[in-house]
Amino acid sequence: MTEIPDIVTHADDVDAEIRTGLDRVVAHSTTVMGWAIFLAFAITVYEVISRYVFNSPTFWAHESTTFLIAAIFLIGGPIALARDKHIRVRMIYDAVSPAARRWLDIVNSIIAMIFFAGLAYAGWIMSWKATHSPTGEIHLEGTGTSWNPPTPAMLKLLVLACVALMFVQSLLHLIKAIRRDVDAPANIAGERS
Repeated sequence: MTEIPDIVTHADDVDAEIRTGLDRVVAHSTTVMGWAIFLAFAITVYEVISRYVFNSPTFWAHESTTFLIAAIFLIGGPIALARDKHIRVRMIYDAVSPAARRWLDIVNSIIAMIFFAGLAYAGWIMSWKATHSPTGEIHLEGTGTSWNPPTPAMLKLLVLACVALMFVQSLLHLIKAIRRDVDAPANIAGERS
Protein backbone atom coordinates (compact mmCIF):
# COMPACT_ATOMS: atom_id res chain seq x y z
CA MET A 1 0.00 0.00 0.00
CA THR A 2 1.22 3.48 -0.77
CA GLU A 3 1.37 6.24 1.77
CA ILE A 4 -0.75 9.31 1.12
CA PRO A 5 1.26 12.48 1.74
CA ASP A 6 -0.14 15.24 3.89
CA ILE A 7 -1.91 17.79 1.77
CA VAL A 8 -1.67 20.57 4.33
CA THR A 9 1.75 21.88 5.20
CA HIS A 10 2.35 23.48 8.57
CA ALA A 11 4.52 26.51 9.18
CA ASP A 12 7.17 25.84 11.81
CA ASP A 13 7.46 29.45 12.90
CA VAL A 14 4.80 32.07 12.21
CA ASP A 15 7.22 34.89 13.04
CA ALA A 16 10.04 33.57 10.81
CA GLU A 17 9.87 36.56 8.44
CA ILE A 18 9.53 39.27 11.11
CA ARG A 19 12.73 41.30 11.18
CA THR A 20 12.39 43.95 13.93
CA GLY A 21 10.62 44.56 17.21
CA LEU A 22 8.41 47.17 15.55
CA ASP A 23 7.47 44.60 12.89
CA ARG A 24 6.51 42.16 15.65
CA VAL A 25 4.18 44.72 17.29
CA VAL A 26 2.61 45.64 13.94
CA ALA A 27 2.20 41.99 12.89
CA HIS A 28 0.47 41.09 16.13
CA SER A 29 -2.08 43.90 15.65
CA THR A 30 -3.93 41.61 13.26
CA THR A 31 -6.09 40.35 16.12
CA VAL A 32 -7.57 43.82 16.53
CA MET A 33 -8.09 44.05 12.77
CA GLY A 34 -9.88 40.70 12.82
CA TRP A 35 -12.34 42.05 15.37
CA ALA A 36 -12.84 45.20 13.26
CA ILE A 37 -13.82 43.00 10.31
CA PHE A 38 -16.24 41.14 12.55
CA LEU A 39 -17.68 44.46 13.76
CA ALA A 40 -18.21 45.59 10.13
CA PHE A 41 -19.93 42.27 9.43
CA ALA A 42 -22.16 42.65 12.52
CA ILE A 43 -23.14 46.20 11.52
CA THR A 44 -24.04 44.99 8.02
CA VAL A 45 -26.17 42.15 9.41
CA TYR A 46 -27.90 44.61 11.77
CA GLU A 47 -28.62 46.96 8.84
CA VAL A 48 -30.05 44.17 6.66
CA ILE A 49 -32.34 42.96 9.45
CA SER A 50 -33.41 46.51 10.33
CA ARG A 51 -34.11 47.41 6.73
CA TYR A 52 -35.79 44.26 5.41
CA VAL A 53 -37.38 42.71 8.49
CA PHE A 54 -38.43 45.79 10.49
CA ASN A 55 -38.60 48.28 7.58
CA SER A 56 -36.48 50.68 9.63
CA PRO A 57 -33.17 51.33 7.90
CA THR A 58 -30.31 53.01 9.73
CA PHE A 59 -28.55 56.14 8.52
CA TRP A 60 -25.17 55.20 9.97
CA ALA A 61 -24.49 51.58 8.97
CA HIS A 62 -23.14 52.13 5.47
CA GLU A 63 -20.71 54.86 6.51
CA SER A 64 -19.55 52.88 9.54
CA THR A 65 -18.77 49.74 7.57
CA THR A 66 -17.11 51.75 4.80
CA PHE A 67 -14.87 53.44 7.37
CA LEU A 68 -13.98 50.19 9.13
CA ILE A 69 -13.13 48.33 5.93
CA ALA A 70 -11.11 51.29 4.57
CA ALA A 71 -9.17 51.50 7.85
CA ILE A 72 -8.45 47.78 7.77
CA PHE A 73 -7.26 48.08 4.16
CA LEU A 74 -4.90 50.93 5.09
CA ILE A 75 -3.43 49.09 8.07
CA GLY A 76 -2.81 46.09 5.82
CA GLY A 77 0.17 47.91 4.27
CA PRO A 78 2.27 48.09 7.45
CA ILE A 79 1.20 44.55 8.39
CA ALA A 80 2.30 43.14 5.01
CA LEU A 81 5.61 45.02 5.29
CA ALA A 82 6.10 43.77 8.86
CA ARG A 83 5.52 40.15 7.86
CA ASP A 84 7.54 40.51 4.65
CA LYS A 85 4.51 39.24 2.71
CA HIS A 86 4.20 42.07 0.20
CA ILE A 87 4.21 41.32 -3.51
CA ARG A 88 7.67 40.93 -5.00
CA VAL A 89 9.33 39.28 -7.95
CA ARG A 90 11.60 36.61 -6.47
CA MET A 91 13.06 35.33 -9.73
CA ILE A 92 16.15 37.57 -9.58
CA TYR A 93 16.36 37.72 -5.77
CA ASP A 94 16.48 33.94 -5.37
CA ALA A 95 19.03 33.52 -8.17
CA VAL A 96 21.75 35.75 -6.71
CA SER A 97 24.29 35.27 -3.92
CA PRO A 98 23.62 36.32 -0.30
CA ALA A 99 25.88 39.36 -0.78
CA ALA A 100 23.87 40.45 -3.83
CA ARG A 101 20.62 39.88 -1.89
CA ARG A 102 21.93 42.17 0.81
CA TRP A 103 22.54 44.90 -1.76
CA LEU A 104 19.12 44.33 -3.32
CA ASP A 105 17.57 44.70 0.16
CA ILE A 106 19.50 47.94 0.72
CA VAL A 107 18.43 49.40 -2.64
CA ASN A 108 14.84 48.23 -2.09
CA SER A 109 14.71 49.86 1.36
CA ILE A 110 16.09 53.15 0.03
CA ILE A 111 13.60 53.23 -2.85
CA ALA A 112 10.76 52.35 -0.44
CA MET A 113 11.82 55.15 1.92
CA ILE A 114 11.83 57.70 -0.92
CA PHE A 115 8.38 56.50 -1.98
CA PHE A 116 7.01 56.59 1.58
CA ALA A 117 8.52 60.04 2.18
CA GLY A 118 6.69 61.34 -0.89
CA LEU A 119 3.46 59.70 0.23
CA ALA A 120 3.91 61.10 3.73
CA TYR A 121 4.32 64.61 2.32
CA ALA A 122 1.13 64.23 0.27
CA GLY A 123 -0.59 62.62 3.28
CA TRP A 124 0.40 65.56 5.47
CA ILE A 125 -1.13 68.07 3.03
CA MET A 126 -4.25 65.93 2.65
CA SER A 127 -4.58 65.48 6.43
CA TRP A 128 -4.09 69.19 7.14
CA LYS A 129 -6.83 70.13 4.68
CA ALA A 130 -9.15 67.47 6.16
CA THR A 131 -8.61 68.65 9.74
CA HIS A 132 -8.38 72.44 9.40
CA SER A 133 -10.52 75.17 7.88
CA PRO A 134 -8.94 77.65 5.43
CA THR A 135 -8.48 80.08 8.35
CA GLY A 136 -6.45 77.49 10.26
CA GLU A 137 -9.07 76.51 12.84
CA ILE A 138 -9.49 72.83 13.63
CA HIS A 139 -12.50 71.50 11.76
CA LEU A 140 -12.79 67.83 10.80
CA GLU A 141 -14.01 67.06 7.29
CA GLY A 142 -17.29 65.13 7.32
CA THR A 143 -19.03 62.95 4.81
CA GLY A 144 -21.71 65.48 3.93
CA THR A 145 -24.59 63.15 4.75
CA SER A 146 -27.31 63.70 7.34
CA TRP A 147 -25.16 61.89 9.94
CA ASN A 148 -21.94 63.61 8.74
CA PRO A 149 -19.31 61.70 10.76
CA PRO A 150 -15.69 62.90 10.48
CA THR A 151 -14.59 59.63 8.89
CA PRO A 152 -12.91 61.25 5.83
CA ALA A 153 -10.63 63.24 8.15
CA MET A 154 -9.94 60.17 10.27
CA LEU A 155 -9.06 58.08 7.21
CA LYS A 156 -6.72 60.76 5.87
CA LEU A 157 -4.97 60.90 9.24
CA LEU A 158 -4.72 57.11 9.15
CA VAL A 159 -3.16 57.27 5.66
CA LEU A 160 -0.51 59.62 7.07
CA ALA A 161 0.09 57.43 10.13
CA CYS A 162 0.38 54.21 8.07
CA VAL A 163 2.75 55.77 5.54
CA ALA A 164 4.91 57.23 8.32
CA LEU A 165 4.95 53.82 10.02
CA MET A 166 6.01 52.12 6.77
CA PHE A 167 8.78 54.72 6.37
CA VAL A 168 10.11 53.85 9.84
CA GLN A 169 9.77 50.12 9.11
CA SER A 170 11.75 50.57 5.88
CA LEU A 171 14.42 52.53 7.75
CA LEU A 172 14.77 49.71 10.29
CA HIS A 173 14.91 47.16 7.45
CA LEU A 174 17.63 49.25 5.79
CA ILE A 175 19.68 49.31 9.00
CA LYS A 176 19.24 45.56 9.39
CA ALA A 177 20.28 44.94 5.76
CA ILE A 178 23.38 47.14 6.14
CA ARG A 179 24.41 45.29 9.31
CA ARG A 180 23.71 41.84 7.87
CA ASP A 181 26.73 39.55 7.75
CA VAL A 182 26.51 37.59 4.52
CA ASP A 183 29.22 35.18 5.66
CA ALA A 184 27.28 34.02 8.76
CA PRO A 185 25.23 30.80 8.59
CA ALA A 186 21.56 31.30 7.70
CA ASN A 187 18.87 30.94 10.36
CA ILE A 188 15.63 28.96 9.97
CA ALA A 189 14.00 31.69 7.88
CA GLY A 190 16.94 31.71 5.48
CA GLU A 191 18.05 35.14 6.65
CA ARG A 192 21.58 35.75 7.75
CA SER A 193 22.17 37.52 11.05
